[in-house]
Amino acid sequence: MSTSTVDHLAGGTATPLDAASTGNVRSRGYRDYLRNRRRTRAGVIAAQVLVLAAVLAFWQVGADVRLWDPLLTSTPTTIWSTFWKLSAQGSLWTNTAVTLEETLVSFAVAMVAGVVIATAIWWSPFLSRVLDPYLVMGNAMPKTALGPIFFIWLGSQLSVYGMAISISLIVTILTVTTGFVGVDPDKVKLMRTFGANRRQILVKAVLPGSLPTLLSAVRVNIGLTLVGVIVGEFLSSKAGLGYMILYGGQIFDLSQVMTAIVMLVVMSAVLYAVLVGVESLVRRRWRVA
Repeated sequence: MSTSTVDHLAGGTATPLDAASTGNVRSRGYRDYLRNRRRTRAGVIAAQVLVLAAVLAFWQVGADVRLWDPLLTSTPTTIWSTFWKLSAQGSLWTNTAVTLEETLVSFAVAMVAGVVIATAIWWSPFLSRVLDPYLVMGNAMPKTALGPIFFIWLGSQLSVYGMAISISLIVTILTVTTGFVGVDPDKVKLMRTFGANRRQILVKAVLPGSLPTLLSAVRVNIGLTLVGVIVGEFLSSKAGLGYMILYGGQIFDLSQVMTAIVMLVVMSAVLYAVLVGVESLVRRRWRVA
């Protein structure tokens, strides 16, 4: 019997055959894991589709058998026909484009301004102490109270942007500032030890270290900005999905109201999915946990 065989039987060094067998076992285990993961994902998606189908079916059947008045709730089939009617008229896409533009512009302004102000607060501890109570009060104050002021100051169109920016700006400042302050202090001390100035610390340590917080702020703010746009359109606008909802309620056309709400749901889902995709790319590019 060879030495390698004796070692193998005695529990010694594994032979190439043993290594291949172990690799095969691990490969099978990993394949089983991936297969189970795909099955779980498919099961979740199937369950979500079934829940949605069940809700729509209950909604439609309940209205058809008069469990409730369809005039007050509309129905999925009526919403579908209203969608095609408004699409053919072009009004649905025009109002959707208005809301989308207002959301994207307000979101960009709030993010840029919020990051700049948060950077200034981190840069100057004195400024941080001065602004802290005002930021807390501004965050607690209901922003809808500012609607009439924005309407008087900015007019019917620009007041929508003012409302949306006011809702998301302070949240951006507070979130990003928290991320800046939460950067590992040991890294900052180490850079100071090697003679780094404040700008170098900001660029090399604070901004990269707070990237996860920035990404989270982006995902949160797109929803807040959309809420601000709809509130602004309720108060003053003559176009947009918020205007469609308000006008549909005034003329008691619940089908138009529900169609506009469905478009808002689709828009918010698409925007969120796009931002999640961008976040995934950034995390892989910069190796962010």
